[in-house]
Amino acid sequence: MKITFVSNYINHHQIPFSNALYERLGKDYCFVQTMPMEEERVMMGWEVDVGALPYVRCLYEDEYACRRAIAESDVVLLGWTEREDIAAERLRSGKITIRISERLYREGQWKAISPRGLLAKYQEHIRYRKQNVYLLCAGAYAASDFHMIGAYPGKMFRWGYFPETRIYTEEKFAAMKKDGPLQIVWAGRFIPLKHPEYVVMLAECLQKKGYDFRVHMLGSGELEQDIRQQVSRGGLSGKFIFYGYQEPDKVRDVMEQCHIHLFTSNYLEGWGAVVNEGMNSGCVEVVNAQVGAAPYLIQHGKNGFVYPNDSYTEMEALVLDLFEHWEERKQMGSAAYRTIVGEWNAEHAAEELQRFLRGLTEGKLLPASSGPLSPAPAIAPGKMYGAMMRGEV
Repeated sequence: MKITFVSNYINHHQIPFSNALYERLGKDYCFVQTMPMEEERVMMGWEVDVGALPYVRCLYEDEYACRRAIAESDVVLLGWTEREDIAAERLRSGKITIRISERLYREGQWKAISPRGLLAKYQEHIRYRKQNVYLLCAGAYAASDFHMIGAYPGKMFRWGYFPETRIYTEEKFAAMKKDGPLQIVWAGRFIPLKHPEYVVMLAECLQKKGYDFRVHMLGSGELEQDIRQQVSRGGLSGKFIFYGYQEPDKVRDVMEQCHIHLFTSNYLEGWGAVVNEGMNSGCVEVVNAQVGAAPYLIQHGKNGFVYPNDSYTEMEALVLDLFEHWEERKQMGSAAYRTIVGEWNAEHAAEELQRFLRGLTEGKLLPASSGPLSPAPAIAPGKMYGAMMRGEV
């Protein structure tokens, strides 16, 4: 079976999955990169030497060869490409095509009423609703958006991003989480949608209550100087370590030494791969439920905590609960680790995808029972937190 994955560019969130497919398929797997990586991502440490990856081809260097690979593949995975002409050509072929998409309406589903927008969605998605085309939802809110426009009925499945999975011995895992101050990690761009200011507000609260803690902030961005100034004015400089942008391996090394991972992005965050990374590092997650990864990865109170509606107050209460009941709660970090190594990882995703595709070639739709490739429920954004609390996601 020949499989080609088409996306804007390959990065460390996609390489482990591509490696897993390449190990299984060899030369029958190809990743077509449609554009060079943006400079901002390069500055963040995301740059990849595509020449070192034997399965990567660049559309902007050899469009003919890439188009031929897409046309001759038994299955094509279509991510975000900015080349809808290439996508449309494949979709018209009638061959198995798998769309991979984050949500359509991050700023609100009211945008679905736009006539111009609906026409575009018809051209890209709706008209293929009865054809050999399926959707992998890279985030729990995608299914509701596509359901609203009548696309992919009965053909939407859970998916996500699959960063490197690290496997630890019991001894290594126990040694990573040292006694002493609770270590909190936050990683991301210092921009409004990610709410780095919540971390400073939380630190002020923890200090007033007399807790012993340290905060590790990895990343940079337009708000970094403001955040540093807030830390200084609050007398918190001894509690914070700022790292700036770091390569993915360094981020993981810091996470391994931390107990709690905060992910404070709002509803504009399509997936949030640092949630995977924090869970794999054995951190107890405290995550905004509006983040695309949260409903798929986190079972509230079992392998992490989620809070509703971008609420700082709710987030603070959950972290205080962790500080007050750490001995009873810390096992959630182990449960988070097991979620990643047991199911939400690149090897398992590649295995499930191959099984799913074999079924399609035989005319059978065989979703997984849980995790990647299991049916994606179309839950409205406003109802998602309640569904999570009831265990219905």
